[in-house]
Amino acid sequence: MKMTTESTRTSRIWIATAVACAALSLAACGDKSNGTTAGEKVDAAIAKTEQAGAEAKEKVDQMASEAKAKIDASTASGEATARQGATQAKGAIDDAALTASVSAGLAKDPDLSAIKINVDTKGGVVTLNGPAPSATAKARAEDIARSVQGVSSVDNRLEVKAM
Repeated sequence: MKMTTESTRTSRIWIATAVACAALSLAACGDKSNGTTAGEKVDAAIAKTEQAGAEAKEKVDQMASEAKAKIDASTASGEATARQGATQAKGAIDDAALTASVSAGLAKDPDLSAIKINVDTKGGVVTLNGPAPSATAKARAEDIARSVQGVSSVDNRLEVKAM
Protein backbone atom coordinates (compact mmCIF):
# COMPACT_ATOMS: atom_id res chain seq x y z
CA MET A 1 0.00 0.00 0.00
CA LYS A 2 2.89 2.25 0.46
CA MET A 3 3.40 2.27 -3.33
CA THR A 4 -0.10 3.41 -3.94
CA THR A 5 0.10 6.15 -1.37
CA GLU A 6 3.35 7.44 -2.84
CA SER A 7 1.85 7.38 -6.34
CA THR A 8 -1.19 9.18 -5.13
CA ARG A 9 0.96 11.74 -3.40
CA THR A 10 3.01 12.36 -6.59
CA SER A 11 -0.17 12.67 -8.60
CA ARG A 12 -1.56 15.15 -6.12
CA ILE A 13 1.62 17.24 -6.34
CA TRP A 14 1.39 17.30 -10.12
CA ILE A 15 -2.28 18.22 -10.01
CA ALA A 16 -1.60 20.98 -7.47
CA THR A 17 1.22 22.32 -9.63
CA ALA A 18 -1.00 22.31 -12.71
CA VAL A 19 -3.79 24.07 -10.83
CA ALA A 20 -1.33 26.67 -9.51
CA CYS A 21 0.01 27.30 -13.01
CA ALA A 22 -3.49 27.67 -14.35
CA ALA A 23 -4.40 30.05 -11.54
CA LEU A 24 -1.28 32.13 -12.16
CA SER A 25 -2.05 32.25 -15.89
CA LEU A 26 -5.58 33.37 -15.24
CA ALA A 27 -4.37 35.89 -12.71
CA ALA A 28 -1.94 37.31 -15.26
CA CYS A 29 -4.76 37.75 -17.78
CA GLY A 30 -6.80 39.52 -15.18
CA ASP A 31 -3.86 41.48 -13.69
CA LYS A 32 -4.95 45.07 -13.27
CA SER A 33 -1.78 46.46 -11.74
CA ASN A 34 -1.81 49.36 -14.21
CA GLY A 35 -5.55 49.48 -14.77
CA THR A 36 -5.89 47.15 -17.79
CA THR A 37 -5.89 43.41 -18.34
CA ALA A 38 -3.57 41.61 -20.71
CA GLY A 39 -6.53 40.95 -23.00
CA GLU A 40 -7.37 44.65 -23.07
CA LYS A 41 -3.74 45.43 -23.87
CA VAL A 42 -3.80 42.99 -26.79
CA ASP A 43 -7.07 44.51 -28.03
CA ALA A 44 -5.60 48.03 -27.77
CA ALA A 45 -2.47 46.95 -29.65
CA ILE A 46 -4.59 45.42 -32.42
CA ALA A 47 -6.69 48.60 -32.66
CA LYS A 48 -3.55 50.77 -32.85
CA THR A 49 -2.10 48.53 -35.57
CA GLU A 50 -5.32 48.71 -37.58
CA GLN A 51 -5.40 52.52 -37.21
CA ALA A 52 -1.75 52.83 -38.28
CA GLY A 53 -2.46 50.62 -41.30
CA ALA A 54 -5.44 52.76 -42.29
CA GLU A 55 -3.41 55.97 -41.93
CA ALA A 56 -0.55 54.49 -43.96
CA LYS A 57 -2.98 53.46 -46.73
CA GLU A 58 -4.51 56.94 -46.76
CA LYS A 59 -1.06 58.55 -46.99
CA VAL A 60 0.02 56.20 -49.81
CA ASP A 61 -3.21 56.95 -51.70
CA GLN A 62 -2.63 60.70 -51.28
CA MET A 63 1.00 60.43 -52.43
CA ALA A 64 -0.06 58.35 -55.44
CA SER A 65 -2.68 60.95 -56.35
CA GLU A 66 -0.12 63.77 -56.07
CA ALA A 67 2.39 61.82 -58.15
CA LYS A 68 -0.24 61.20 -60.85
CA ALA A 69 -1.10 64.91 -60.92
CA LYS A 70 2.59 65.81 -61.29
CA ILE A 71 3.06 63.24 -64.05
CA ASP A 72 -0.04 64.53 -65.87
CA ALA A 73 1.20 68.12 -65.58
CA SER A 74 4.68 67.12 -66.70
CA THR A 75 3.27 65.20 -69.66
CA ALA A 76 1.15 68.17 -70.71
CA SER A 77 4.13 70.48 -70.31
CA GLY A 78 6.32 68.10 -72.30
CA GLU A 79 3.75 67.92 -75.09
CA ALA A 80 3.50 71.72 -75.20
CA THR A 81 7.28 72.04 -75.25
CA ALA A 82 7.50 69.49 -78.06
CA ARG A 83 4.86 71.35 -80.08
CA GLN A 84 6.67 74.64 -79.49
CA GLY A 85 9.98 73.06 -80.47
CA ALA A 86 8.44 71.64 -83.64
CA THR A 87 6.98 75.03 -84.49
CA GLN A 88 10.34 76.72 -83.90
CA ALA A 89 12.13 74.09 -85.97
CA LYS A 90 9.61 74.52 -88.79
CA GLY A 91 10.09 78.29 -88.56
CA ALA A 92 13.88 77.89 -88.71
CA ILE A 93 13.56 75.61 -91.74
CA ASP A 94 11.16 78.05 -93.39
CA ASP A 95 13.54 80.96 -92.67
CA ALA A 96 16.50 79.00 -94.08
CA ALA A 97 14.49 78.21 -97.22
CA LEU A 98 13.55 81.89 -97.62
CA THR A 99 17.19 82.94 -97.18
CA ALA A 100 18.27 80.42 -99.84
CA SER A 101 15.55 81.57 -102.26
CA VAL A 102 16.42 85.26 -101.83
CA SER A 103 20.16 84.53 -102.25
CA ALA A 104 19.44 82.53 -105.41
CA GLY A 105 17.35 85.40 -106.82
CA LEU A 106 20.13 87.90 -106.07
CA ALA A 107 22.70 85.64 -107.75
CA LYS A 108 20.71 85.74 -110.99
CA ASP A 109 21.02 89.54 -111.18
CA PRO A 110 24.21 90.54 -113.03
CA ASP A 111 24.55 93.86 -111.12
CA LEU A 112 24.21 92.40 -107.64
CA SER A 113 26.93 90.39 -105.95
CA ALA A 114 25.12 87.62 -104.08
CA ILE A 115 28.44 86.69 -102.49
CA LYS A 116 28.85 90.16 -100.93
CA ILE A 117 25.20 90.61 -99.91
CA ASN A 118 24.37 88.98 -96.61
CA VAL A 119 20.79 87.68 -96.41
CA ASP A 120 19.33 86.89 -92.98
CA THR A 121 15.76 85.78 -92.34
CA LYS A 122 13.90 85.56 -89.04
CA GLY A 123 10.18 84.94 -88.82
CA GLY A 124 9.73 85.69 -92.51
CA VAL A 125 11.50 89.09 -92.24
CA VAL A 126 14.46 89.30 -94.62
CA THR A 127 17.37 91.58 -93.79
CA LEU A 128 19.82 92.55 -96.53
CA ASN A 129 23.32 93.77 -95.55
CA GLY A 130 26.30 94.62 -97.69
CA PRO A 131 27.20 96.76 -100.70
CA ALA A 132 25.05 97.68 -103.72
CA PRO A 133 26.58 99.30 -106.83
CA SER A 134 23.74 101.85 -107.17
CA ALA A 135 20.45 102.98 -105.69
CA THR A 136 18.67 101.18 -108.54
CA ALA A 137 20.47 97.92 -107.71
CA LYS A 138 19.62 98.40 -104.01
CA ALA A 139 15.92 98.81 -104.89
CA ARG A 140 16.08 95.81 -107.25
CA ALA A 141 17.58 93.65 -104.46
CA GLU A 142 14.67 94.61 -102.22
CA ASP A 143 12.19 93.77 -104.98
CA ILE A 144 13.83 90.38 -105.55
CA ALA A 145 13.58 89.62 -101.81
CA ARG A 146 9.92 90.74 -101.64
CA SER A 147 9.02 88.56 -104.63
CA VAL A 148 9.94 85.36 -102.78
CA GLN A 149 6.80 83.64 -101.51
CA GLY A 150 6.71 83.57 -97.69
CA VAL A 151 8.68 86.80 -97.15
CA SER A 152 6.59 89.06 -94.94
CA SER A 153 8.84 92.14 -95.11
CA VAL A 154 12.33 93.27 -96.13
CA ASP A 155 14.78 95.33 -94.07
CA ASN A 156 17.08 96.73 -96.78
CA ARG A 157 20.35 97.81 -95.16
CA LEU A 158 22.39 97.72 -98.36
CA GLU A 159 24.87 100.55 -98.74
CA VAL A 160 25.32 102.09 -102.15
CA LYS A 161 29.03 101.73 -103.05
CA ALA A 162 30.72 101.41 -106.36
CA MET A 163 31.87 97.80 -106.79
